[in-house]
Amino acid sequence: MLERIQQLAESIQEEVVAHRRWLHAHPELSFEEFETAAYIAQQLEKIGITPQPMATTGIVAQIRGMNPEKKTIALRADIDALPICQANQVPYKSTRKGLMHACGHDAHTACLLGAARILYQLRQGWEGTIKLIFQPGEERIPGGATMMIQEGVLQDPAPLYIIGQHVMPQLPVGKVGFRAGMYMASVDDLHIRVVGKGGHAAMPERLVDPVYMAAQLVVHLQQVVSRLAPPRIPTVLSIGRFIAEGATNIIPDEVILQGTFRTMDEDWRQQAHQKIVKLSTELINAMGGKCEIEIRKGYPCLYNDPPFTQRLQKVAAEYLGPENVVELDQWMAAEDFAYYAQQVPACFYRLGTGNVSKGIVSGVHTPTFDIDESALAIGSGLMSWLAINALDGEK
Repeated sequence: MLERIQQLAESIQEEVVAHRRWLHAHPELSFEEFETAAYIAQQLEKIGITPQPMATTGIVAQIRGMNPEKKTIALRADIDALPICQANQVPYKSTRKGLMHACGHDAHTACLLGAARILYQLRQGWEGTIKLIFQPGEERIPGGATMMIQEGVLQDPAPLYIIGQHVMPQLPVGKVGFRAGMYMASVDDLHIRVVGKGGHAAMPERLVDPVYMAAQLVVHLQQVVSRLAPPRIPTVLSIGRFIAEGATNIIPDEVILQGTFRTMDEDWRQQAHQKIVKLSTELINAMGGKCEIEIRKGYPCLYNDPPFTQRLQKVAAEYLGPENVVELDQWMAAEDFAYYAQQVPACFYRLGTGNVSKGIVSGVHTPTFDIDESALAIGSGLMSWLAINALDGEK
């Protein structure tokens, strides 16, 4: 079966590349992926698989093997793009100004379409049901995963396991990465309004300067990481936006701060929210101002089920060779795949897509992001191999 999957993956490489290039040229933002969903549905129907629309622009489908009631597992790909203006000049460059597949969701979708073709063609050679999940809105809180789950994507039939694949430009093409246990961080958005009393910059004694107060708060908030967080728990607090709309001689009445809080422990996450609010309000109040703070809760920590992930890691080594399967470090980025992992034992792994010799080195969420497209055959074939082995495993 392994060699057959590898052969099929190579034989459909051009088809999978064509999928990726069409998707890359036609990016759509979160929950606006109407053409993307139509394209996915059309391609599934060409294979012989019936698509089922759900969650605005999501698609779910099933491939039934021999004895389909025996066991179900799920494979997930995200489909949305980002509001980034593409800078690299490639034949498949985005045709939509200001929109770009800069996080590899086009590759994820193409690989899952490729895996669908392989698994459908081999459906007489494995037992169970494989559920295909093409999910919208990964890049935008509350995340399309929550909507898919609410609409029953993990029911009728309920999968025993779920697998997700994500590109990794830091990992050379030909390699994949796994990490059992806690892998990715939670994410929460910080929105802070510091209110004072503005006026002429030459008379600061008559003002309550919100710029000064906000600057102190940016520094003060780092206590959450350096002094309040348990040292064993990875924690990040970053302020990425500081809006003070005064002038060289004008102090504004208010300043807006926006940032992110991330960690890998849900209990500490809740405690930290309280500490951020208390620290911010008390500091600004002590300086004579007023602080309004909103913490918009985002995705939870992503936890890879250890026994399942370790088993798939060994299976991946069979497919690619043990030298091409690496252990991943924890990563402070966030993923709404974490919601699935809260419901079903999950494995979220990385597909190497970088190639220094070709100049493919840009990170995700950058205007020059690209992938080595030879990774697409690996992604399609490996996902198929993992799915079949997940069905064959114990439970």
